[in-house]
Amino acid sequence: MKKSLTIAFILFLNLLCAFTVRAEDPYPSSPINLIVANPPGGAADLNARILAEPLGTVLKQAIVVQNKPGIGGALGTAYVVKSKPDGYTLAMSLSSVVVHPEAERISGRKPQYEINQLEPIALLSSDPMIILVKTESPFKTLEDLIKAAKADPGKYNYSSSGNFGPIHLSVEMLAYQAGVKFTQVPFGGGGPSLLALLGGQVDFTTAAPGVAAAQIASGKVRPLAVSSAKRITAFPDVPSYREAGYDAQYYIWAGIYAPKGTPAPIVQTLRNAMKDAVKSPQLISGFQKQNIVMDYRDAPDFEKFAQEDGKRMLTLLKAIGKID
Repeated sequence: MKKSLTIAFILFLNLLCAFTVRAEDPYPSSPINLIVANPPGGAADLNARILAEPLGTVLKQAIVVQNKPGIGGALGTAYVVKSKPDGYTLAMSLSSVVVHPEAERISGRKPQYEINQLEPIALLSSDPMIILVKTESPFKTLEDLIKAAKADPGKYNYSSSGNFGPIHLSVEMLAYQAGVKFTQVPFGGGGPSLLALLGGQVDFTTAAPGVAAAQIASGKVRPLAVSSAKRITAFPDVPSYREAGYDAQYYIWAGIYAPKGTPAPIVQTLRNAMKDAVKSPQLISGFQKQNIVMDYRDAPDFEKFAQEDGKRMLTLLKAIGKID
């Protein structure tokens, strides 16, 4: 009996040691899932896939990009919010992440998540949106499009990535300032939205420079305007909303979040890793090739930036009102 107790005690100690060693494994000790709440081919997906290898190199673990689209990005974001806050499930989120909960309330629906359920890690990029039409479109300038919309309110439609997503908000901000009405046709992601334009299903759309560049270069689409305050380097011949006479600007930004409650040391490890990853020649080159504007900001500045952007968007949301 005594011998049995001794053996049992030794086994218990071995098991305890095993658990202790596992608990003290340095973070990260296994691959990290980076959730993109949008389909492949859009701005969030491009940012995530360019970041994955440089960030993985810094952290010495694989960064596995997973697309979980749905409800304009809300489903994938809710998935991250509900994940274990251990640093192994992160979100690559677009600017719509801060406005979606309030947009759902305005529309009389319960939000899938709240922004305070996410822990900001770092802002990665910030791009304007580009209004695009097919090359054979009769609209040669932004003013052509606005003039047509004023003559026939609601006749001209555009594809979007979903209600209150970057495409929807960038177009409605322009429409609000121009005093016109367009008809939105949601397609559930930036990639599918652009394909809808190429397929002739809609009159126009908007896209981030990284998404639009290849199609512009191919001659399949024509850019009419960018949603920034001034022209951008990648497309110097394309006028801005402001330049065209409309007091509007919109930026689609991409940033990394972790679930709220992630331990402070893990959050700090991720912040430090992002600070190093954005200096990687591989990431810098990848952004340049895709015409993505890097706008790295560490967590405190990122949180302030997102809050200010969210407040500005709230004014627009209230003007748009309920969407079924």
